Amino acid sequence: MADFFTTPLGTLVIIFAQCLAVLGFVMVSLLFLVYGDRKIWAAVQMRRGPNVVGVFGLLQSVADALKYIVKEVVIPAGADRAVFVLAPLVSFVLAVIAWAVIPFNEGWVLSDINVAVLYVFAVSSLEVYGVIMGGWASNSKYPFLGSLRSAAQMISYEVSLGLIIIGVIISTGSLNFGQIVAAQDTNYGFFGWYWLPHFPMVFLFFISALAETNRPPFDLPEAESELVAGYQVEYSATMFLLFMAGEYIAIFLMCALMSLLFFGGWLSPIPGLPDGVLWMVGKMAFFFFIFAMVKAITPRYRYDQLMRIGWKVFLPLSLAWVVIISFLAKFEVLGAFWARFAMGG
Repeated sequence: MADFFTTPLGTLVIIFAQCLAVLGFVMVSLLFLVYGDRKIWAAVQMRRGPNVVGVFGLLQSVADALKYIVKEVVIPAGADRAVFVLAPLVSFVLAVIAWAVIPFNEGWVLSDINVAVLYVFAVSSLEVYGVIMGGWASNSKYPFLGSLRSAAQMISYEVSLGLIIIGVIISTGSLNFGQIVAAQDTNYGFFGWYWLPHFPMVFLFFISALAETNRPPFDLPEAESELVAGYQVEYSATMFLLFMAGEYIAIFLMCALMSLLFFGGWLSPIPGLPDGVLWMVGKMAFFFFIFAMVKAITPRYRYDQLMRIGWKVFLPLSLAWVVIISFLAKFEVLGAFWARFAMGG
């Protein structure tokens, strides 16, 4: 049996099983993320939230998914049927395949490539096409306007996200997530992670991630009070479910990036405690909790405010930080505080 896994067919079976494991983790997490999002929002508003289907309402997300699946798919008259159907598939598939380079522990990654950061940004930048396709193919002004808003918003905040990550790459000297985490493995535990050397950028990254994933208070592309439901307004049943699933998977991906880039990934915050996958998953869950709390307690921005803060505040600050980090790392100010490549990172 061991010889079988050394053959090309056996290698294919292993790769397929690994892909299923990652996909299973992401999809199961998705069910609890939606449940947790609704529960947190309900708690802030002093409501019960989902509490009927299953124990404590834990199966509510499963019931909602089944409801969407068994509904009739309605395609508007005059819509481009092929593009209309393809758009949610593009959004969902691109959100999923980005997880191919996300490590959950040392060696626990589908594809340990040296340009993992570049791969994630290449895939995430393509997600805007699913939104534009959905809005344009609907043959309606409301979804088309929503798709244009979303395209402008996602492109605007991808710029600042990229510049912030360049600072981390300069400190590490690598685009590999495993090496970025290894560079944060010091004797100082929590205080040796990148959140401290890159402290101002942690907040900019988090806010940019909110805007990139169309989360409140930056959910202008799908704001019910302004655009009915944005680019999703003509979608129903399974196709709407794919859009929503892709959005939540992208949010969870941002939580993973926050953990890997600034908070040590699978590293233990206390020296002496064992590292492991539970730390990584716990950090991702914590950042999703913050995402959910922001949704519950912040008012929605106007669109002009959204674009102004992206181009006139975040872009100059992140660009200036890249220049500052370049000098700090080049001249190894405070030793290896900003120049982790000097210690083998």
